[in-house]
Amino acid sequence: MQHFSKILITLFFLLVSGTAMAVIPPPSVAANGYLLVEMETGQVLAEQNASKKLEPASLTKIMTAHVVFMELEAKRISLSDMVLISEKAWRTQGSKMFIEVNKEVSVEDLLKGLIIQSGNDAAIALAEHVAGSEEAFATLMNQEAKKLGMKDSHFTNSSGLLDENHYTTARDIALVTMASIRDFPEYYKWYSERDFTFNEIKQDNRNTLLWQDATIDGVKTGHTEAAGYCLVSSALRDGRRLVSVIMGAQSTSARATESRKLLNYGFRFYVTKKLLSANKPLQKVKVWKGATETIDVGIAKDLVQTIPHDSTDKIKASLTVDASLVAPISKGTRLGSVKVTLDDKTLATLPLVALSDVESGSIFVVIKDSVLLMLQ
Repeated sequence: MQHFSKILITLFFLLVSGTAMAVIPPPSVAANGYLLVEMETGQVLAEQNASKKLEPASLTKIMTAHVVFMELEAKRISLSDMVLISEKAWRTQGSKMFIEVNKEVSVEDLLKGLIIQSGNDAAIALAEHVAGSEEAFATLMNQEAKKLGMKDSHFTNSSGLLDENHYTTARDIALVTMASIRDFPEYYKWYSERDFTFNEIKQDNRNTLLWQDATIDGVKTGHTEAAGYCLVSSALRDGRRLVSVIMGAQSTSARATESRKLLNYGFRFYVTKKLLSANKPLQKVKVWKGATETIDVGIAKDLVQTIPHDSTDKIKASLTVDASLVAPISKGTRLGSVKVTLDDKTLATLPLVALSDVESGSIFVVIKDSVLLMLQ
């Protein structure tokens, strides 16, 4: 009879050597809400009011562009599609790319006008092309937000113009930003463009960080009187990408300064490392009634974590294994769990799996082990 109680292997081992240092607290950030997240691991490195519902202004256009990217990927529209500009799109208030009513503009130009020039007119024109109306497009935005796990967002328009039912959070807008970076690199590159000329009118990208730091390649600014000054920024340094979200700063210069603070903090004081490798034995454990007496256990996927710089000597792992493992056992079968901690804080808990098959042993072994198990 197999016993399913757990046994804790009294093994705590250092994963990597290093010199410990105190965790440096994040800088003070002047904003209504902010977030700093590591792209590969999704770990939050700094936050305040990150789940507070706030007016997003033109940060909305990150979701608008993302939905259009999805339509392009699904081949329901193409970059070369010509879009007839409606009077609604032409008349919209706020920032513009200066499209003209009843003229045709390509989807590609509209996307550049949306992303680089932050055109509200481009946002409405794209929404109408994709869904027939801006209201129907907002439904698509909300459906995609739900799929991405954006739990505290609701969109009523494609441009970000003020509406009491139109809101998001720093955490949610980071989710759609990372999805666009991950899933649509061929389109994400437009967020790094410094200017765009349309209808003989050249406009600069409002993201001033593109001129200040070569590692920063996006993403989007936003501003209304209600929202304050907002900025989602992303930087890629030495293969690591961080995304920061600033919502409700006091000025254009403040949102840039606060964004750089967060990005520099994350790159300076954190590192992303593979702590455990997939399919590498962590321990040999006893197997009853098997053709072999032991089996190697490990994890099925690499464990990659973002941790404070030079704190790796405080990282430990403990294995909890099912008691009385009985053959046959198939490779990949869950046999327990491994918990990885840093300073007694749990970083991850992963399934512990068999790294090989163990067939049933001989009749003699099965009988012998059956007796021994009964005596336990």
